[in-house]
Amino acid sequence: MARTRIKFCGITRIEDLDIAIDLGVDAIGLVFCPASPRVIDVQQACTLIDRCGPFITSVGLFMNQDASTISSLIEKVPVDMLQFHGNESEQFCSSFELPYLKSIAMGGKGRAVSDADYVSASALLLDSNELGQPGGSGKSFNWEKIPALAKPIILAGGLDVDNVSDAIRQVRPYAVDVSSGIESAKGIKEFNKMKDFVSSVRDADEC
Repeated sequence: MARTRIKFCGITRIEDLDIAIDLGVDAIGLVFCPASPRVIDVQQACTLIDRCGPFITSVGLFMNQDASTISSLIEKVPVDMLQFHGNESEQFCSSFELPYLKSIAMGGKGRAVSDADYVSASALLLDSNELGQPGGSGKSFNWEKIPALAKPIILAGGLDVDNVSDAIRQVRPYAVDVSSGIESAKGIKEFNKMKDFVSSVRDADEC
């Protein structure tokens, strides 16, 4: 039986992180994009990472930020992995000597995606945003547009307890990434939504 990994993105509070850990989530996303309602500062990020323990992957999210800003942040915040949501090149993404995920905008007309894209990325994160727009919109995209890829797929965009099982059965991604689908407000996660989301993922894994 395949086990779909789970990433809770846009974590801002200790209490939400504690629930994620108890639920067995594999990774958390910490947002450093200034325009995001889920953005956190260095102190918040360090506090959250200290709480994670050794088996939760911390992922720092950036979008079209300059190299000096990113380098400064990762010198202060010991994230395990980076995630890029903008038009960053593969050379740029790989220059920080940390494993990274590259988000591919699949919303609107979407875009063609292949294994030639970002060959150095650990995985491609397919999101529902349009090119140039941030994620976390709460909208999904047409999963039928996803081609067969050898590189691991992380499925994002509009996932929640009502559709994540169908998404896993159709796409069979390596992982799913959720933010607004487990929130009561932007940046505020809700216990029952988190619990039910994880349960739905595990139910789909058994099919």
